[in-house]
Amino acid sequence: MVALAEAARDGQLSGVSIGLVVCDRPGAPVLDHAQRLDLSSFALDPSDCENERAYESEILLQLELHRIDLAVLAGYMRIAGPTLLEVWQGRMINLHPSLLPDFPGKDGIGDAFRAGVSETGVTVHFVDAGVDTGPIIAQRTVKLGPNESLHSLEERIHRVEHQLLPETIQRLAEKKIKKVF
Repeated sequence: MVALAEAARDGQLSGVSIGLVVCDRPGAPVLDHAQRLDLSSFALDPSDCENERAYESEILLQLELHRIDLAVLAGYMRIAGPTLLEVWQGRMINLHPSLLPDFPGKDGIGDAFRAGVSETGVTVHFVDAGVDTGPIIAQRTVKLGPNESLHSLEERIHRVEHQLLPETIQRLAEKKIKKVF
């Protein structure tokens, strides 16, 4: 989120602004970053809701109130359910730290590193009902060095994420990427 806000501030996201930061963990550091950057935010713990549908309905309401056009999941560790997807499929993207379809799930970097692959990378994809299974929009490869540590790989992956996600959002804003849903 911070990388996107900085990209918008630095003119890398022409005609794009961050209208709302949504977080499922009240008190998470991203909310402090949003406040420091003067961004609107909404935090709701799913356990405070009756069920997943009620939780996602609250998110839908906030997205509508803030007139959001594109939902960007970056560090959001929940699977979008049918309540969100019914409205947002094709307008919701996710950033994932591997070359999908390889190494989906919550530890893509660690899984790739432990598998001993020679390259991994970053993927931006449309969100669907699966775990990192939506149509791929953009990917960038990161080759592992001979003395690569998990920590150094994580740092390099994050640098690529901070480049690829703003580039992809800009291309979506300019309608240079065809929506598939």
